[in-house]
Amino acid sequence: MDLRDLKYRDMQRKIIPNIDPESIIGVRTPELRTMAKEMVKAGDHKAFLGKLPHKYFEENQLQAFIISAIKDPEECMEELEKFLPYVDNWATCDQMSPKVFKKHRDALLQHIKLWIASGKTYTVRFGVGMLMEHFLDEDYDPRYPEMVAKLRSEEYYVNMMIAWYFATALAKQYESVLPYIEQKRLDDWTHNKAIQKSVESLRLTEEQKRYLRSLKAAR
Repeated sequence: MDLRDLKYRDMQRKIIPNIDPESIIGVRTPELRTMAKEMVKAGDHKAFLGKLPHKYFEENQLQAFIISAIKDPEECMEELEKFLPYVDNWATCDQMSPKVFKKHRDALLQHIKLWIASGKTYTVRFGVGMLMEHFLDEDYDPRYPEMVAKLRSEEYYVNMMIAWYFATALAKQYESVLPYIEQKRLDDWTHNKAIQKSVESLRLTEEQKRYLRSLKAAR
């Protein structure tokens, strides 16, 4: 328990309200990332990865950071697929970002299509997050926002990620993505949240922000 930070624990319990607060010990993220890198480097990570499900939030975080550090693409994807059903919060979902995916985007895309169609809250959120992280720059294709726009969910954490995706997409592929907002292709809440996040961005011009504000859905 030497790494426990009670103030950090209390903050984590507030911002991750949907999991048992007693499952949060209070170990800071940099400490967990360091532990994960050391375990992978030493080859000690495989036994830990096989201990699902975990009791503590920090164990899930460590699992996510280990998977993110695995350099073999097949091993990384295999462990990720095993773990995704156990991801139960936005922090673990969003902070899991395997570096190896940058060099294997074709294979990643096939998995993304399955993840966003899974109907499982954090699997869908992770899939949309990966599409946002890896396919809005040189590998962008207009078909990708179409995949996200078709999603419909009652889950807050899915809809928030969809909004985040479109806000980021507007910043990076404005002309291509703008019609999704103009045509109100998202549900009203997600549509307005995407506009809100876009207006808060430093990457759009004031003129673009004024126009986006004019497109808000009445509620």
